[in-house]
Amino acid sequence: MSAPVPLRLRPLEIGDVLDETFRMYRRHFLLLAGISVIFSIPLAALSGYGYFALFDYISTQATSSNPGDFSTFVTAMAPLAAGVLVNLAVLPLLYGGVTYAVCQSAMGNPVTLWGALRGAFRRYFQVLGYYLLFVLMAVLFCLFPLWIWISVNWIAVLPAMFVENTGLFTAMGRSWRLVEGKWWRTFFILLLVLVLNYVVSLALGAFLYLGQVLLTILVSPYLALALYEGAVVLVSALVNPVLLIAIVLIYFDLRVRKEALDLFQLAHQVTVSPPAPA
Repeated sequence: MSAPVPLRLRPLEIGDVLDETFRMYRRHFLLLAGISVIFSIPLAALSGYGYFALFDYISTQATSSNPGDFSTFVTAMAPLAAGVLVNLAVLPLLYGGVTYAVCQSAMGNPVTLWGALRGAFRRYFQVLGYYLLFVLMAVLFCLFPLWIWISVNWIAVLPAMFVENTGLFTAMGRSWRLVEGKWWRTFFILLLVLVLNYVVSLALGAFLYLGQVLLTILVSPYLALALYEGAVVLVSALVNPVLLIAIVLIYFDLRVRKEALDLFQLAHQVTVSPPAPA
């Protein structure tokens, strides 16, 4: 069990957000990475097996004089379809668990793996509804900029739910009010973190690709591809907490800038501190 120091609330510049993000990740690496990797293991297995089955099916069809029937194609695609469903099922636990752990750490509360999982389970359907809403908007909206505008306005929904113990719709309204007037600043911080995530994932993916090329010397290309795809999922799981930590920090930063939350924290510290000896 860890006993984290409360986040020192203050207005955060973009560089401060990045520094604090990596500081928190280093401090709680085993916990945050553990939550993310645990729920990504079945996704990695299904992804690897799915690609293996799909490319094996394509290879068989290319070299066979008798094309397979529809049932054979369905069998080949089933692991990938199962991966999509499993991903949808575990996503609220993965994102919810990491966000809950980061929020508790920022507030100075002890946080454990089981505590984070219990927190994620309590908000499971609300987190699931939140991400399904994003998917629905992506399908229905013809204008991608509109989707981005709404997504940034709702970026603080998960931290608001876990910190303020509110429901989904209340948290959506809360996030919208916090981001109001700070949209562009919030957007640029998110964009920078996403670019950083992409660069790190790309660099790690390059090493995995090199490993795949070397692995083809020992095993079949399809098995090497399956192992590579599974490893990509696990590497992505190690990078995912960076974005979630940054989102929590953005939430607290918005509250500091719009609600002077840092002054409330300072007043509380003065109240609970013992008087100085005469």
